[in-house]
Amino acid sequence: MNGTIRLKDRDAVIQSLRAGVVPRIAQHLIQVGRKREIEAMLHDIERIVDGGSAVKFVIGEYGAGKTFFLNLTRSIAMEKGIVTANADLTPGKRLHATGGYAKSLYNELSRNISTRTKIDGGALPAIIDRFVATARSEAQGNGAALSSVVQQRLQPLTALVHGFDFAEVIVAYAHADEICDDTTKAAAIRWLRGEYAAKTDARKMLGVRTIVDDSTWYDVLKLLARFARLAGYKGLMICLDEMVNIYKLNNKQARSSNYEQILCIVNDMLQGNAEGLGFVMCGTPDFQLDTRRGMFSYDALRRRLGENAFAKQQGLADFSGPVMRLSCLSHEDFYVLLEKIRLVFAYGDEKNTLIPADAIETFMQYSARQLGNDYFRTPGTTITAFINLLSVLEQNPGTAWEPLLGNLKIEKDDGAIHDKMLDPDDDCVEV
Repeated sequence: MNGTIRLKDRDAVIQSLRAGVVPRIAQHLIQVGRKREIEAMLHDIERIVDGGSAVKFVIGEYGAGKTFFLNLTRSIAMEKGIVTANADLTPGKRLHATGGYAKSLYNELSRNISTRTKIDGGALPAIIDRFVATARSEAQGNGAALSSVVQQRLQPLTALVHGFDFAEVIVAYAHADEICDDTTKAAAIRWLRGEYAAKTDARKMLGVRTIVDDSTWYDVLKLLARFARLAGYKGLMICLDEMVNIYKLNNKQARSSNYEQILCIVNDMLQGNAEGLGFVMCGTPDFQLDTRRGMFSYDALRRRLGENAFAKQQGLADFSGPVMRLSCLSHEDFYVLLEKIRLVFAYGDEKNTLIPADAIETFMQYSARQLGNDYFRTPGTTITAFINLLSVLEQNPGTAWEPLLGNLKIEKDDGAIHDKMLDPDDDCVEV
């Protein structure tokens, strides 16, 4: 019988972790630590809600939990009424390129646009429909034509780069919606998703002279952020993972061009040049600190993204700046994480757990013997093994958990934890 956790949320968490990927929903069920980091992200989210802009680089070693933290931030932003869009950088998806790679990144972002009611992407048409519905209600109340109300509401966008064409596309969508012209509506969505390859096709269908390409994608994102606010949302947050792929580019000019685009984003966000827009980018320490290939190879970024010297001297933390360093999970945090996974597996009901709480310490010692300290520094493999253990116990009722861990027993003596193996005579022999 289900406890406090729904079947949908339970399975989403368990199946994702077992496959070695981060859950897209219900991350709060297994979130541990990171209190100060989350508070810092909440401050940035509130700034976006107020019409400001924000940028945060989440830096951590492989396995430190960057992707999980990014998804958690994304979920919090959606709960606050912010539209989100997420993508992973790859060799074929970059911030700057001339061969369609930047446009490919925009394509993925536009497909992954999400809201609180549509968390798995594909929310762009719903956002436009919400804007049109609000405009239609206003037009009916004032006795005005829908097109004139739409144009009036979009007027602020026309002052931005490519804003006139963006507004024309929305107007075309609203008119097509009024006359049930699904072809034009689809053409408008294609333009907003950056799916047109030729300007002539866009001009023929929508009467606009520009399309989203490698040189315009960032300007269109700023327009989307403003449009989201006009549609009744609080803004737009862009979540980019695997920024280390820029660091891995072999061509120096390609790396520099991407770092220049990052500098443009940083300047816009820190100076408040984009309304209701935020960026969260995840990368490794090498991506940030390497002075030959990383962001610090670009002097302007090194000046803007350097550590707080006062905090660094005393080993303190400063989460208010644009760079947030994620430390690895402590042993205590990792214990709490496994405890939460144990409860999620049991639908949140302690009475239905498959192993006692004390067994978690035994499992951690078992993992430490198998993997060394990597078992908590890069916890993915250990978490998968823990879920596999619980799955075996669930599928084989009555099976004892101790033999599955090699009869490893934890004994506490003067605050120390020792590994013991049980022989057939029950005499403890220290390993």
